[in-house]
Amino acid sequence: MNKSRRLTFNSPVVLTFVIISFGAMVAGYLTAGLSNQLLFVTYHSSLASPMTYVRFFTHVLGHNGWSHFIGNMMYLLLLGPMLEEKYGSRALIEVILLTGLVTGLVNWFFFPGIALCGASGVVFAFIMMTSFTSFKEGEIPLTVILVAIIFIGQQVYEGLFVADNISNMAHIVGGIVGAVAGYLLNKKE
Repeated sequence: MNKSRRLTFNSPVVLTFVIISFGAMVAGYLTAGLSNQLLFVTYHSSLASPMTYVRFFTHVLGHNGWSHFIGNMMYLLLLGPMLEEKYGSRALIEVILLTGLVTGLVNWFFFPGIALCGASGVVFAFIMMTSFTSFKEGEIPLTVILVAIIFIGQQVYEGLFVADNISNMAHIVGGIVGAVAGYLLNKKE
């Protein structure tokens, strides 16, 4: 018996996110960063500009170079399909949008001199959501506590003592969004 194999678009939200992010990277290079400034980076711009509100969501699609892009996409491709299968495409879209909005707003209000781009907040939301996949009502999985302690501890340490161009705020806020989403989504089951 010869069973043919075919490619499947197994995780439409995650794969579409990766494709759009790749397009944003290419557009950034083709426009010498102008497309990033216009669409894929959030910063303290005027609230009178409609683009400020668009960028609160779209900044998660932009990345500051190929290594930043590849690192985030690898995690999304690793974690996302499992989460999309468990919670559904709609829930994943909502988590991505909420993470973008919350990290964008926190950045706008509390870090006015900092531009923010990248899917790191979404990655950490997915990491925390993944730790809730075996959650049962009335139980607190030890993995959730350990992931939260290690994750938040690392982000606080790096935020205080490591001078780099990484937004630890986006990681922490994304992790909080993911933890709340993971808890609420599992509570419904």
